[in-house]
Amino acid sequence: MPNSDPLILAVPKGRILKELLPLMKAADLIPEDAFFDDKCRQLRFATNHADVEIIRVRSFDVATFVAFGAAHFGVAGSDVIMEFDYPEIYAPVDLDIGHCRIAVAAPRKLAEKDDPSQWSHIRVATKYPHITQTHFEARGVQAECIKLNGAMELAPNLGLCRRIVDLVSSGATLKANDLVEIENIAEISSRFIVNRATQKTQPEVINEWIARFQSAVDAKKNA
Repeated sequence: MPNSDPLILAVPKGRILKELLPLMKAADLIPEDAFFDDKCRQLRFATNHADVEIIRVRSFDVATFVAFGAAHFGVAGSDVIMEFDYPEIYAPVDLDIGHCRIAVAAPRKLAEKDDPSQWSHIRVATKYPHITQTHFEARGVQAECIKLNGAMELAPNLGLCRRIVDLVSSGATLKANDLVEIENIAEISSRFIVNRATQKTQPEVINEWIARFQSAVDAKKNA
């Protein structure tokens, strides 16, 4: 018998969602009107497809909802995918949005005399301890990570650590806090992700949505 429960798409709040909406429209996935109401406290929404609903969650939580099957597919930054490294997640489509990078940054005066090739041990503030430790282990550097969820740029100037690892887009926030990039760890973009178990049990419908979003990306590139 067919599955009567709706498929759940998890999307991130904030800047990425604004970039995602044109792709959703191109894929013919239109949320109900309440989704676009900034004052609405609702988190789960119907769409123009009776068998698909949308949940709007924090960007770091999208991967968790999808990995544990609470959502069947979603949109997550490759930074989130790398950090959690869930084997239950398959990321078939690079949506070509949300471009930024994960970088090591330090106060400008320190960076002027710093030589990353001489590091053997560093302490960094970051919300990406797994990515950070994996990166530095590959270089033979021991990284002590202090987990922060925001305001990373304050950490060096307040003596919490000398360096940070964080997402960088324009670099304006670093500059405003007298920090500079000293090492690039990874280029980041948002991906369409699916729960592997759902793809195995409902391959036709999941593959259709993969194809829809891939076509939306291709059309945008060719426009």
